[in-house]
Amino acid sequence: MKTNPFAARLDAFRSALRARKLPLAAVCGEANIRALTGIACDNAILLVRAKSEPVFYTDFRYVPMVHRTAPWMAVEDIAAFSGASTVSTCRAAGFESSMPYARWQRLAKAFPRAQFADILDDLSALRAVKTPEECARLRAAERLNDEIWSVAKARFRPGMTELDMARIIRHLMIDRGEGEAFETIVCIGKNAAECHHVPDKTVWNGRAPILVDMGVKLDGYCSDMTRNIVPPRPSRLYAQVYKLVLEANLRAIDAAKPGMTTGELDAVARDFLSAHNFGAAFGHALGHGVGLEIHEAPTARKGDKTVLRPGMSLTIEPGVYLEG
Repeated sequence: MKTNPFAARLDAFRSALRARKLPLAAVCGEANIRALTGIACDNAILLVRAKSEPVFYTDFRYVPMVHRTAPWMAVEDIAAFSGASTVSTCRAAGFESSMPYARWQRLAKAFPRAQFADILDDLSALRAVKTPEECARLRAAERLNDEIWSVAKARFRPGMTELDMARIIRHLMIDRGEGEAFETIVCIGKNAAECHHVPDKTVWNGRAPILVDMGVKLDGYCSDMTRNIVPPRPSRLYAQVYKLVLEANLRAIDAAKPGMTTGELDAVARDFLSAHNFGAAFGHALGHGVGLEIHEAPTARKGDKTVLRPGMSLTIEPGVYLEG
């Protein structure tokens, strides 16, 4: 029989519940459920019990899929969740503080006697360390992302707008993967100074630089990368900044190792750019975790104390933003 590929993570979560003296947790977030079970379902509650096996609550539309994906999982009708004895009599329960308020209200009614404790940080910390299978999926998604970029940039032509270019990338991602991991960013010329620029009708004249931030989703996992099309005759400032940002990127990649903190890693790139008088123009964190979602733990930012561990995935994306 098929077994849970994330059994070790699920067991670790149950241990965390026991350490916090929580008899159970109601996990509702789609990505969190998938990270604990491998089941992709947008209408479910995973009831994780500290001392017994979990129960998956969903509606009839998803029951066959759950049985096929996770034959080891006990499945119940989500309509019966609030009436389950383990729920209605529970005195303490874990929940995700990120859930929509309307869902929180329904959950509170299902647990009339319980005191709630936020378990979001526990789940985020467990998801930050990827399994070997997840690492393989992340590498496959990034390889596809790079392939799509090679095809897309060859189709760019003078006269196209940022929207045209973003559309080319988006269609390739739909055709070859599972669509965008986030909305593709295309910046022509001065628009690149906007960190999260929304593609517009700016027209490429064939001489202006282009910056693209893109990520394709594959097998449920995200990818993320930034690429530049360097102008035929770059200005001295552009060439200088491009070289410095690339050097900061490579230095941070080379420095990353288990045992260092994410703040120390951020400092590698930030201190280098500061030493060349561009530190003030690097306004965001160095990077973030990537997995089932495009932004996950850990975050590599100034002063952060999270310790890097084997299996963590992290973007390394220093940037210099100069208006105009």
